[in-house]
Amino acid sequence: MSDDEAQDGDPGVPGDVPLEMSLDLPAVHAAARLARHLIRPLAKSVGITGTALDHLVLVASELIGNAVDHGGGEAALNADEHRIRMRLDLVVSELGWKLAVSDQGGGEPEAVRELIEPQGLPDLEDERGRGFFLIREMVDRITVERSEDGTGLRLVAERRHGQIEAP
Repeated sequence: MSDDEAQDGDPGVPGDVPLEMSLDLPAVHAAARLARHLIRPLAKSVGITGTALDHLVLVASELIGNAVDHGGGEAALNADEHRIRMRLDLVVSELGWKLAVSDQGGGEPEAVRELIEPQGLPDLEDERGRGFFLIREMVDRITVERSEDGTGLRLVAERRHGQIEAP
């Protein structure tokens, strides 16, 4: 990519230069708080504010919480135990964001796809099971695949901003 292309970003949107952040975190619930504190200023620096910022932070919290609960195992209960790790990768720009969270908890992508795209609404009487429903309402796309190291899953959520909706 040339310097001119990097400065121009997408056609008609000058100056869109994405920022990236990658975090290697212990699979413990306290890691979600750390990630939220790092995501907010990064997203604000490219102009993501208000409800769009709140949605990004909530999606990150849900995906991290899911990685801890389903990928952290017993270590998730003990903040002093750091054997099990998870990874967060975020790319933000004024045009939107792409967030990926990987865990080491095994699992089958197809089983998670069924949870991401269920038939109907979640059961409100269940203690759990509404996270993916909420995420789907706040993103343009969510996918699941095997993590790069093959030990767990990688969930990727994407959201674009400033798109003109068709009437």
